[in-house]
Amino acid sequence: MSLGVSENVKEGVHEGVRAGVDPSPDGSPSLSERMAALQAQGVHSVLTTFTDLHGAPKGKLVPLAALPDVVQVGAGFAGPSIWGTGLPRMGARSEYFGRVVPASLRPLPFMPGVAHAVCDGFAGGEPLDTCSRQVLKRQVERLRARGLTLWVGIEPEFFLLKRGPDGAWQVGDADDRHAKPSYDLAAIGRNLGFLDGMRRHLTDLGFELQQMDHEDACGQYEINYRFDDALAAADRYQLFKLTAHAVAQQHGCVFSTMPKPLAHAPGSGLHFHLSLTDAQGRAVMADPAGALGLSTLGHQFAAGLLHHADALAALCAPTVNSYKRLASSASASGTTWSPVWKTLGDNNRTCLVRTVANRLEWRLPDPSCNVYAALAGTLAAGLSGIDLALPPVEACDEDLYQRQARGEAMPARLPRDLCRALDALRQDSRLREAVGTAFCEQFLTIKQAEWDAWSQHVSGWELERYADAS
Repeated sequence: MSLGVSENVKEGVHEGVRAGVDPSPDGSPSLSERMAALQAQGVHSVLTTFTDLHGAPKGKLVPLAALPDVVQVGAGFAGPSIWGTGLPRMGARSEYFGRVVPASLRPLPFMPGVAHAVCDGFAGGEPLDTCSRQVLKRQVERLRARGLTLWVGIEPEFFLLKRGPDGAWQVGDADDRHAKPSYDLAAIGRNLGFLDGMRRHLTDLGFELQQMDHEDACGQYEINYRFDDALAAADRYQLFKLTAHAVAQQHGCVFSTMPKPLAHAPGSGLHFHLSLTDAQGRAVMADPAGALGLSTLGHQFAAGLLHHADALAALCAPTVNSYKRLASSASASGTTWSPVWKTLGDNNRTCLVRTVANRLEWRLPDPSCNVYAALAGTLAAGLSGIDLALPPVEACDEDLYQRQARGEAMPARLPRDLCRALDALRQDSRLREAVGTAFCEQFLTIKQAEWDAWSQHVSGWELERYADAS
């Protein structure tokens, strides 16, 4: 949920060089220069990180002196021990090698003496097709072959939680209990230690912060920062999560990416603000004279998102709990922003796709997703809309929740649960093949097992409702 009109992504306004990002392969420092600079800053170890299928950062520490080897060969991991690799227990392809991306190296302010590094997954000396970062890289290459760049502004929403004396999860701030807590300044004051820790560390890591606010649920916050190209944006979000986990722990809380931890409050989204530019930096989605401020290509991209929305739900909302957020239910605050219906609207937050400032806001993803996979699927769906020359989607110009309350006919809605979303991904061969069949097979197998485990679970609600029923 974004309660204000974000300016994360402005069409035609972007930079290829920002803090911590090398200007170009030709002008980038050598590895030895990077190592010398890190050593001068007191770095002795490198945290080599990759992302598993569930979107969780994983990795290991290696000495700084070993950096050349982990750049060329990679840090070694037992492949079957990582969710979603599909690697065997023996043989040349049983090892997962995370090869460090040199441009990603930067000291971690919350881990003195340690630098962070992003890794690409390899096995048997080849890029691993089940590595989610490699999956996104392939989509970016498809786009680059057309002379286009996708710019993405990510809006992280999250909860600060902790366990109570009885072991049950609760809001981390016991005094955060307003009926309508959006923008609550008292809560910001009480949690300024966490928020200022995030400000300091993210700034040190090269983030260009824009705003921090209390969202529409108790214990819920949003931190906005500047957009980037698709791959860098995904890398940056993973670094954001790593930082938030560390800072929350320092303040006795847990940084939670659970989409809907509170039954009667709004859930957390991970909205993507999307903008395409050509090789000359021109905004090709935008047309001030076009409907909704979009060009023909922009409308085709949006149509592709909606055409593949059911299958994208599996990648963008990949947990059982995700569909508690994606429900047209009432909220204790009286407000809900859940993007349930597959529609497009001008600055309309009740739609799945919102147009704003001549760009698209894709409101389906939530913070439990693997951001690389979610972005890869989003890009593949948009390109599908362009390749199929899909016609513009009729814009929705009303509050769909008010329309629902009046009992009127509603637009088609997203899948109601993870099982139906997984079925949609299975049936959408075009999207599966574009994203990568190997990755999608692993994803579907693991997520189906998750759904099956949930289906066999007997909840407290069921016992209370049915145990002594006549």
